[in-house]
Amino acid sequence: MDKRVLLPTDYSKNALNAIRYALELYKNVRCDFYILNVFHISGYTLDSMRVPESGEPYYEAAKQESEEGMEKLMQMVKLHPQNDKHEFHTITTFNSLTEAIRNVIDKKDIDIIVMGTKGITESKARIFGTNTVNVMEQIKECPVIAVPNNYMFETPREIVFPTDYKAPFKKKEIGDLIEISKLYDARINVVHIDKDKDGKLSRKENANKELLQEILQGTDYQMHFLPADNISRGINKFIEDHGCDMVAFLNKKHLFFGSILSNPLVKKIGYEPKVPILELNDN
Repeated sequence: MDKRVLLPTDYSKNALNAIRYALELYKNVRCDFYILNVFHISGYTLDSMRVPESGEPYYEAAKQESEEGMEKLMQMVKLHPQNDKHEFHTITTFNSLTEAIRNVIDKKDIDIIVMGTKGITESKARIFGTNTVNVMEQIKECPVIAVPNNYMFETPREIVFPTDYKAPFKKKEIGDLIEISKLYDARINVVHIDKDKDGKLSRKENANKELLQEILQGTDYQMHFLPADNISRGINKFIEDHGCDMVAFLNKKHLFFGSILSNPLVKKIGYEPKVPILELNDN
């Protein structure tokens, strides 16, 4: 099983931490890692009428700074134990982050993105950095793992997968969840938060639950039914009670969590991530 993993970096400590997490998570998997830095030029925005071009002094200075940063980063990455299964490729480019990521996904057939929850300039008050939110919101071509600041790699043993069973599942959508579960014999805890407190599923919800069970066949999984007055408290309590190492969300537009990190969701989950989040897309 070969995997192509995109690692966006702004050369912050948090970004380096996410890279280290990815190397550990996929240490037994043959991987091509694409490390991407998107550089900017002060005074220019991508919306301005005039975009700086290769050869212009501002452009060349920003490009050089980006390339030097990449050299230093690769020296740090080499301090990680060498792994013959892993190959590294570096990309520096002038673009918006989401457009640059789209280009790399397209050209390199990327399977998954791993990044930090916050970058170098993000405020401590914010749970997720703007870049992470934008990537999770706008990139639908592949899943994203967001690694909290300072999170040290823990072998995934218990994964939480909250759902409301409102929409049918597809095997392709939750393939990465199943893959990580099988890599580490991790249990997938399917958690249904019962907002109505009646303890019942409709016929359609039951059918979707049965479909999910079929898809999860061959993995270690458990179904949980939790009464909760508040989705966020229900999820957080489950994570704490079961010592979970990862939360997986299926980012379906207009359903349950809405779009995963849009404001309503962040308010709803009310959730300072203490463990990595695997965001899956309903593509």
